Amino acid sequence: MASEPSNNLPLFYNDLMPLNSRDHGNWRSKPVDSAKWLASQHAFPITVDEFALAQRHFPIVFSDGENPVPLALMGLNEGINVFVNTEGKLTSDVYVPAYIRRYPFLLARLQQDSDNMSLCFDPTSPTLGEFKDGEVLFVDGQPSDFTKGVMEFCENFEMAGQRTQAFIGELKEHDLLMDGEVAIQRNDAEEGAPPFVYRGFKIINQEKFGQISGEQLEKWNKSGLLLLVYAHLLSLDHMRVIFALQTAMGKGPGAEAEKAKKTKK
Repeated sequence: MASEPSNNLPLFYNDLMPLNSRDHGNWRSKPVDSAKWLASQHAFPITVDEFALAQRHFPIVFSDGENPVPLALMGLNEGINVFVNTEGKLTSDVYVPAYIRRYPFLLARLQQDSDNMSLCFDPTSPTLGEFKDGEVLFVDGQPSDFTKGVMEFCENFEMAGQRTQAFIGELKEHDLLMDGEVAIQRNDAEEGAPPFVYRGFKIINQEKFGQISGEQLEKWNKSGLLLLVYAHLLSLDHMRVIFALQTAMGKGPGAEAEKAKKTKK
């Protein structure tokens, strides 16, 4: 999950610029209590290091495609996030994925033929600039303690990304990922009404997982992979919880069905 500057910028990022003391020596980072860019996003990448905390709040699924990525779902439909308001402020005490906390910074390779990574940032972010208040980014031309902390956070995120890739590699090697499908029915649905079906993601195939040899399971138990599998499977129960939250907020297909039902009356 290492991020690299390209025409296909990571989620949230509108542009990337290397942080340096020449151009940003007088810049500061100011804290914000809201992030409007979160309100319209429903799925966020997470690393295996976060599964234990994330599974308490969100469904953890895997993106579709050749290179699946674990995703924490903060909503089931595009443009819906049940944990933030329209201003991007958290409405409940939930775990915030590291991917979100990393913004507007990230480590990126400035040269494709080099393994060296530089600390970059999104220059369109309102959190960085020549402010009077906030955390200084450089002191006497050298990275401040704040900037060193950011660098360490981003380095840890990249290492967690490597562990996540290794986890995905194990799942793919044993053909454990399958197309996911979740059917959810409203409690007050009329008899015979079809459920709301969600697809377009991958989950672990429990039937194939049950056929894994004891020897392999023992290896995964020692490596911690089993805990990751169980965290993922247990987290899927949150699908119905989030569906209910969406409906209560007047959003999503459940709310649309409720409006249609009232209109008929």
